[in-house]
Parts: sequence; C-alpha cells; structure tokens
Amino acid sequence: MNNKSILLVEDNSQDEKLILRALRKVNLANQVDVVRDGQQALDYLFREGEFAARTGDDLPTIVLLDISLPRVSGLDVLKRLRSDPRTRLQPVVILTSSDEERDRLKSYENGANSFVRKPLDFAEFAETVARLGIYWLAVNKPPQE
Repeated sequence: MNNKSILLVEDNSQDEKLILRALRKVNLANQVDVVRDGQQALDYLFREGEFAARTGDDLPTIVLLDISLPRVSGLDVLKRLRSDPRTRLQPVVILTSSDEERDRLKSYENGANSFVRKPLDFAEFAETVARLGIYWLAVNKPPQE
C-alpha cells in the first residue's frame, strides 16, 4: 500500500470540516474520503452500491467512524467489518461525541482499535484529530503493509 488514506465516516458537516482542517494544518496531505452514513461506509469498503466502480485494491489505512450514523450505526458497521475476512484487520477508530460507558465498551467488544471522544473545545478537537492523523498515518504500521 503506497498511498495511505483515511475513510472518514461522519454525518455532521461541521465536524467533517473541522477534521479535514485539522489534518491539513499538520500537513497530512493524505487522501481523505468522506461518507455520511453507515451504509455508505459499508458500500465504500466492500465496493458495493454507489462505490461498486471504486478502483484499486487498497483499503484505507484507517477508518474514523462515528457511532451515531443514519441508516446503519457505527457499531453495526464495525461488527460487519470484523465479521468479514477482507476487513477483519482493518484499523478502526471510533471518533464520537458519545460519553456513554456502554458505547465505549461495545466499541471495544466489537473490535475497535481505539475509542476517542470528540472534545467540545474547538482547539482541543483539532489537536486530537491532528494527533490521530499523525499516529495512524505516520507512526503506526498497519496490517496491510
């Protein structure tokens, strides 16, 4: 995998803009593909539906996945990824506004690599996203390599 990329699964347009801005601010010029619900995430990752013609064999380096999503929840997306041999090792970070203990536990029980709560403070949110991007794209060695 030569080009490390991110799949951002986020239905909140303000959070999406902030995440993209934070990644650019730390000079992460990697490709970021954005989908806005859980079904789109599954279609993207499994090359189905509107993404059936998506080219290339590479999965994204990291999936940043919100829990509260339209159509298919983030936890259901995670369960599906872990149940399929093609995606069972796909790194997934739950990036959510939820502060619920049950959401954190369910995320880890279903195979999340990390659970990160979106900070309410703008600067802290940007810093958190920047650190995530640097870690997953520059430091971590994904299973696909």
